[in-house]
Amino acid sequence: MIGTRARRLSPDDIRSVAEALLAAGGRVRFAYAWSPAESQVEVRYIASVPDQRDFEMWVVRGAWELPSLAAIFPSLGWYEREMMDLSGLSFIDHPEPYPLVLKDSGQEFGQELMNAVPAASGRPRLPDIDAVDVQQLPFGPIRADVLESAEFTFLYVGEHIIHYQPRLFFKHRGMETCFEGADPQRAVVTAERVSAVGSVAHALAYCEAVERAATCAVPVRANALRVLLAELERIYNHLHYLGHLCHTTTLKVGEAQGKLLEEKAKQLNARLTGSRFLRSLLIPGGLRRDLEPGQWLGDALESLREEFATYVGKLENSESHLDRLITTGLLRQKVAFDQGATGPVARASGVVRDLRLDHPYAHYDGLPLTAPTFDDGDAYARERVRFAEVEASFVLCQRILLLLEAGPVRVECNPAPHAEGLGWTEGPRGAVYYAVHVGADGRLARVKIKSPSFSNWRAFPFTVHDTNMMDYAINEASFGLTIAGCDR
Repeated sequence: MIGTRARRLSPDDIRSVAEALLAAGGRVRFAYAWSPAESQVEVRYIASVPDQRDFEMWVVRGAWELPSLAAIFPSLGWYEREMMDLSGLSFIDHPEPYPLVLKDSGQEFGQELMNAVPAASGRPRLPDIDAVDVQQLPFGPIRADVLESAEFTFLYVGEHIIHYQPRLFFKHRGMETCFEGADPQRAVVTAERVSAVGSVAHALAYCEAVERAATCAVPVRANALRVLLAELERIYNHLHYLGHLCHTTTLKVGEAQGKLLEEKAKQLNARLTGSRFLRSLLIPGGLRRDLEPGQWLGDALESLREEFATYVGKLENSESHLDRLITTGLLRQKVAFDQGATGPVARASGVVRDLRLDHPYAHYDGLPLTAPTFDDGDAYARERVRFAEVEASFVLCQRILLLLEAGPVRVECNPAPHAEGLGWTEGPRGAVYYAVHVGADGRLARVKIKSPSFSNWRAFPFTVHDTNMMDYAINEASFGLTIAGCDR
């Protein structure tokens, strides 16, 4: 697969190789299964190695039963369960051997699918509590407002949460299946709609995967404009996040001001591209059409940056807001690493990881970029990471506008039959990966999506146990989680 260093392993080798990677400070980022031919199965693990730009890919062929790596890399637990549900694989000694995507009865996905793909044995259960003062609160899956479907079960005494168990995947959309049989050029429209909060991030990761599969070189101007679009997406995403976080701390003026700044950012997006969400621009090979930012965009961004700086100053001096954030939802560095946390959530817990720096793509290589990192691991640290990232995005946008040169924005990009490619981006919520397999007919045979919320939902419960019920909404908002990005 282009973009990786491939190693073929046997089931007997996989555990020792994983232990060696962990000892070296590396991590398996995600894993998936696919069928290169009928009745065949192939499991792939994508791993990052410290100080190595290329990803490693471990390939295990023909084995329907594999040793679980969840004890070595706990973040792989969900990926293994997903493969058990949707590909019929078995993972020996898995610590959580119950369905993840499929429900108990299987009716949500049709009996035909359940007959074809046997679900893992067992089911999730709450811990046994022998105490009369412990109360149980099941919340969801239907929730008030416009929140996505999820079921949360709390065991608590008074306001003290002693156990928390989320249950997602009530509306599994089968987004990966939607790619199968599609034209690689047209399927970018599907990638843009996997998760609305990261349309550019998903589209760019998909395009990069197809481009690596086709070994085509994207024009310099197109890559520079892609960075501009990605950073504009980061700005409006983080502004929305800050407004919503103020909502949960009941800082109503801060909420209104944050969402007003978000609206101004989206209006700039619309003026530049015609889309508030920056859609319908990216395509394998570059951009669908050229953009002419002009001096007006630089001036508008500088004006928005000044308003943002004033906004941050006011938030940093709002004691009632800070009091609700500091020490709330602590995520320790080791837990963040083990459970696969990504993006601002990981960097707020001292995990220094940013794909723009570690594995540069598009036009990021050589740009003045740092990964703001804090060690506190609380909601306030997660807010401060986003403060710094918005400021950095303004700087990057202005630098791109200064460096932007004339030239083409698109080349032909048609991957050959049986080509493969891996693409990645550092989206506003964290790392996004796309693994693309092209079939014999030149159409997509398999597309694997790894979105940031799939990782961060895994880490989130560790910040809820032994906390206060009144802080839960603030903690959840500080993670910037989405269900759509998880239940793709």
